[in-house]
Amino acid sequence: MLQYKLDALGPEFNDVIIVVGYEADAIKHRFSAAYDGRKITYVEQRMNGTAGALWSAQELLKDKFLVMTGDDIFAAEDIERIAAVEGAWAVLAQELPEMHRAGLIELDAEGRVARILEGDLGSAPGVASTNLFLLDTRIFSYSPVPKQPGSLEYGLPQTIVEAASSLGIPFEPVFTDRWIQINSPGDLVRAAALVKTGEYK
Repeated sequence: MLQYKLDALGPEFNDVIIVVGYEADAIKHRFSAAYDGRKITYVEQRMNGTAGALWSAQELLKDKFLVMTGDDIFAAEDIERIAAVEGAWAVLAQELPEMHRAGLIELDAEGRVARILEGDLGSAPGVASTNLFLLDTRIFSYSPVPKQPGSLEYGLPQTIVEAASSLGIPFEPVFTDRWIQINSPGDLVRAAALVKTGEYK
């Protein structure tokens, strides 16, 4: 899955930061210090949660950047579209007939992201966060937000929503229908068939 993400990046992406924890040595051995001409830097995760992972890479990030989670596959065209957003933060979003454990995006009257709710939503339909975000270093001026009240795990979606509202930064959805969410071995089989089409490279 990491290789598919790297293959989907356009030529404008020169540097990649991989936040590692579990199986860190295997990942470093596989990709070493560069892949396909791109420099790769590894950072050990020092805080819990998805926001904790991003904050672990804070010192290496400059200006505008993309954040991708490890267990999702994105089409190259969608990465290019979200990277082209100017003057706002953005999240790649997809309408699902059944949400289950995907993060539910709630939009405001202007069509911007107002909330991202996480939890098991069962068979209800909705707009899902694909966990591909466009951000900039202004995010680090806001403290990471716990995933839930009292939690020791810091959630990136929760932090982005609160920071965007507090800092007055528009948070825009960019819609797709090509996100592949990996939650089970069956998802891996489906993903393998889809990536063979070449759409995700």
